[in-house]
Amino acid sequence: MTTFKLELQHVYKEYPLQNGSFKTLEDISMQIEKGEFVSIIGPSGSGKSTLFNLISGLDSPTKGDILLDGQSIKNKKGFVSYMPQKDHLLPWRTVLDNVILGMEIKGIPKETARKKALEHLDVFGLASFANEYPSALSGGMRQRAALLRTILLDNNVLLLDEPFGALDEITRMKMQHWLLEIWEKYHHTILFVTHSIDEAVYLSDRVYVFSHRPARVKEIVEIDLPRPRDPSIITGENFSRLKERLLTLLAKE
Repeated sequence: MTTFKLELQHVYKEYPLQNGSFKTLEDISMQIEKGEFVSIIGPSGSGKSTLFNLISGLDSPTKGDILLDGQSIKNKKGFVSYMPQKDHLLPWRTVLDNVILGMEIKGIPKETARKKALEHLDVFGLASFANEYPSALSGGMRQRAALLRTILLDNNVLLLDEPFGALDEITRMKMQHWLLEIWEKYHHTILFVTHSIDEAVYLSDRVYVFSHRPARVKEIVEIDLPRPRDPSIITGENFSRLKERLLTLLAKE
C-alpha cells in the first residue's frame, strides 16, 4: 500500500448556523507524493484557505482524515508549515528577527535561531537587509522573508496560500522562477493555492481544480512539462494546451 507524504481522505467541513449549516468542503481527497509541487485552483470562496487551516491543525474537519507519512495529523499543529497570503512581518523587528520568529515560538534560543537564519539569508537575497526593518523591503523581498520564516520551521511540507497574489506581474514572474529554484534546492513538498492559471501551470506537477462551494475536487490535471522550467516555457504549445484545459474547467463553474 502506497504511503503518501500528505493525504486527505474524504474531508468535509461545515459550520453550524442558527438555521442549518454552512458547507465549505465536501468529500475532498488528495494524494501528494514526497517532493511534489501541487497547486489548487478554483473560484473565490471555494474553501481553499479553509482547507489549509484544516491541514495545519488550526481548524477541525467535520468528517474525514488528514495523514502525513501515513499518520493522522487531524487537529494537530506543528507538523506542516503554513505561509498565509499576507507576510505578517512585524514592523518593530528587523528582517533577521522576523524570520526567526517561528523558531522562537517553538522554543529555540534566539542566538541559535539567528545563527541558523544567517546561513540562509544569502540564498533568499536578504543578506544585506538582515538588520533593516520591513519598511525597507519591496513586496517581493517581504515575501522572501516570509517564506524563509516558513522554511526555517523545518517541516517538509509547505502550505503556500497565494503568496504572490499582491505583487505586480513582473515581480510575480520573477518570484515564481525564484520559488522553483528554492524548491529544487530544499526538496520540500509544496501545496500551493493560486487564482492564476498561468502560475499553476508554470509551477506545478499537478493541479487540483476545485468547484464552487461546497468545494469538491472537480478534476486533477497533470502538468506534463519538463523540469527545470524556464520562463520562456509559457509561450510554448504545451503550456497553452494546459492553460486552455484549466480555463475550460473553471469556465464551467
